[in-house]
Amino acid sequence: MNDSAQNNRRNAKWSKRTLAVHSGTRRSQYGELSEAMFLTQGFVYDTAEAAEQRFIKAGEDEYIYARYGNPTVAMFEDRIAALEGAEDAFATASGMAAVSGALSAMLRAGDHVVSSRALFGSCLYILEDVLMRFGVEVTFVDGTDLAAWRGAMRADTKAVFFESVSNPTLEVIDIRGVSAIAHEFGATVICDNVFATPVFSDAIAQGADVVVYSATKHIDGQGRCLGGVILGTREFIRKTVEPYLKHTGGAMSPFNAWVMLKSLETMDLRVRAQAASAQIIAEALVDAPGVAKVIFPGLDSHPQHVLAAEQMEKPGTVLSIVIEGGQEAAFRVLNGLEIFKISNNLGDAKSIVTHPATTTHQRLSDEQRDSLGISRGLVRLSIGLEGPDDLIADLNRALALI
Repeated sequence: MNDSAQNNRRNAKWSKRTLAVHSGTRRSQYGELSEAMFLTQGFVYDTAEAAEQRFIKAGEDEYIYARYGNPTVAMFEDRIAALEGAEDAFATASGMAAVSGALSAMLRAGDHVVSSRALFGSCLYILEDVLMRFGVEVTFVDGTDLAAWRGAMRADTKAVFFESVSNPTLEVIDIRGVSAIAHEFGATVICDNVFATPVFSDAIAQGADVVVYSATKHIDGQGRCLGGVILGTREFIRKTVEPYLKHTGGAMSPFNAWVMLKSLETMDLRVRAQAASAQIIAEALVDAPGVAKVIFPGLDSHPQHVLAAEQMEKPGTVLSIVIEGGQEAAFRVLNGLEIFKISNNLGDAKSIVTHPATTTHQRLSDEQRDSLGISRGLVRLSIGLEGPDDLIADLNRALALI
């Protein structure tokens, strides 16, 4: 039941947009056009001997248990791996399952990790609380400072971790620069690439060894399902990640994998439209009354604007603004918006507004938030598929309430 081998032979000449529609397809004997959804947690063996043999070594398109693998999940893994230019992938139950799985699968007590300081709140929790609790030493650095990365590296550094574009302050990390430093010390480079998206970034080609995505964001893009994915070499995925995740239970459900497969077909179109609107809106807000600062890699004012242009095809779909008047004014703006929805997701077809200091990063101390640049006036905007003129008018109406 497999035509993925034929697909893989064609992958070298396919564009990302074509890969996102066709790569990794597995068809049953019925020849269905749309990918089949295999909603099953287990699989049947013809004989006890066949069951024994499959547990010793499963062959191609042979499955044991949905926690280990599933045909629908495998299609999603193959497709996103082809799109990313990775040898293999393992799909997870959420984006944070991907982050924690990629790190925990390879680390043990006594290992050392260097990480950028500007991270999503849950990523900080994994590094600061979970890994350190189990004896992993973590050193945090200014991710935009290559000298700081080099200064923090040690002979026993096992991995480096960063968000290629940080959440929510949109610092852009030099993937090539950090990877070159890490590889001098034999460390594995793990890149959370969610803001850059699979459409606009080639993190593996730029030096990353492992890339993680929250598929909940741009990959689904329509607010329906949780999911994540870890991408890397076949050896890392199958010998390091798979044994850890199949026993700890972080696998993606077949239903969610099917949703993600269908979403990949339109991801390129969606993300490009969102990014175009984000650029228009960022430029419109630069001189808007009540806005003290606009943070967007597509603006000349962004400290890593040139790097972002070199590293990403487009600067993304998310921008942040600093509202004059702090939290009280920021809340007034959020509550005055009509089209933007107050939520903590991003990459959705619907435009979303978030106040990080009181939501995604609320567990941090004031000192930590200040050091990361997450002020009480900072607001994150995830731009959706609505008309950009409508979104600008919505923002201007809300800003006038300050």
